[in-house]
Amino acid sequence: MGFSMDFKGKRAFVTGSSRGIGRATALLLASLGAEVVFHGTKESPQLLSAVKEAGEDASFVTGDLGDMERTAALIRELDERKLFPDILVLNASVQSYTGLDNFSCEEFSRMYRTNVESNLLFLKHLVPSMREKRWGRIIFVGSVNGTRPASRLAVYGSTKAALMNAARAAAVDNAPFAVTVNTVLPGVIATDRNAKALSDPAFRTELEEKIPARRFGSAQECAFLIAFLASENASYITGAEIPVAGGFQL
Repeated sequence: MGFSMDFKGKRAFVTGSSRGIGRATALLLASLGAEVVFHGTKESPQLLSAVKEAGEDASFVTGDLGDMERTAALIRELDERKLFPDILVLNASVQSYTGLDNFSCEEFSRMYRTNVESNLLFLKHLVPSMREKRWGRIIFVGSVNGTRPASRLAVYGSTKAALMNAARAAAVDNAPFAVTVNTVLPGVIATDRNAKALSDPAFRTELEEKIPARRFGSAQECAFLIAFLASENASYITGAEIPVAGGFQL
């Protein structure tokens, strides 16, 4: 089997793809021939711009993944529009700087619904079609915070740890059907979500010094790994948890 990154004939659904890692991943997959279904919490200029850039085969759906009724409606929409994916990139999440001493129950529930429960609903309803075709790729976008706890991101990190556990179970369950399940663990990535925190020069310098590579990563670097895991080349890789963190996970 030769090396190939050709996704013609494959459909990819990337959650949270109006910006950041999700956008970079969706655009890369589209450039490699995939029919991409973008997702955003709501219709926005950023989402529509990404879809337009991806080309005429691209489409989009919207929905707040912190709302389980809306998530279920989104899944029904995918079914009605015959947009069930071959490649599922579960990227969308919410993050807040809340530790174990200052979180609210509302914020705790919001993060667990968005970061964990919605992803498990997608697995429950979208994986059967992959099993029937005996081909599928599921890539979770986790975080090094799931394995390297940070006090001020304790609740967020716990959602990513839960996600990793679910991904391991899904990898075992789906391997007999040629459906792989892997998790990418970004470190500190220079995206718009992190822009405010990284705008503090003192904090930025302090954080860079903790990263062995002495720099932050890019959304494109995460996208390259996700595309590889989604390709035919990665058919024997499942249950992996791969950091894209410049050594920050160590």
